[in-house]
Amino acid sequence: MTTKVPLSVAIIAKNEGDNLPGCLKSVRFAAQIVVVDSGSTDDTVRVATEVGCHVCTRSWEGFGVQKQFAIEQCTQPWILVLDADERIPPETAATIREIVTRPEKEGYPVGYSFPRRNYFQGRWIRHNGWWPDRILRLFRRGKGRMSPARVHEGLEVQGLVAPLEDPIDHFTESRLSAVLQKIDRYSTLGALEAFEEGKRSTVWAAFSRAGFTFLQGYFLRLGMLDGVQGLTLAMTDSVNKFFKYAKLSELSSQQDRVKR
Repeated sequence: MTTKVPLSVAIIAKNEGDNLPGCLKSVRFAAQIVVVDSGSTDDTVRVATEVGCHVCTRSWEGFGVQKQFAIEQCTQPWILVLDADERIPPETAATIREIVTRPEKEGYPVGYSFPRRNYFQGRWIRHNGWWPDRILRLFRRGKGRMSPARVHEGLEVQGLVAPLEDPIDHFTESRLSAVLQKIDRYSTLGALEAFEEGKRSTVWAAFSRAGFTFLQGYFLRLGMLDGVQGLTLAMTDSVNKFFKYAKLSELSSQQDRVKR
């Protein structure tokens, strides 16, 4: 039996039946695991329920809002926000255990960030801005909340935040058909968010941004050193950028037609 520590893990999921078992196994030392499902059609809910997770079902309103709802279901003194395709390695688990079980003292950090090791098609991606990809994920309950962004949300912590050197492992989607679906979803969310902020674009601007994204990732940030996986990621980043701003251009044109 693994001794439980005063930690809640907050996870959002939809059709993560393949990823969830490994994720849950890596945080089995936590006293509470919250899984917020947004309408899975696979065995996500069953997998989470069978290992004793606190499972909630909630309609999708964007990444930031969904993760904040998961945080609000947490009851332990410390909270770790995790994605279903992420894992906590043993050395990182040991560090988290030490943090959440030591006596609270004034001046101690209330939040901690981690470097994230991103794996794509079996390869640890070390360039193109993918390493160390530092992320803020662990915080004392009541001291942090998620930004309400639909996509590219971030954790906001009130108080001292300290960087840790132990990583979180991220096994990002490697099937290209699924990557394309993800690009469609993320570029739509990004375009809507930019549109609501009053930003505008054109197709030519989208093309220019996409070209710069590829040059920056593959050459300036040395994505070429990550082999064919680096090339693929530079291309998919570029395609994502193009469609985000092309969709923003489409929204801008629709608004202009309504005004006329």
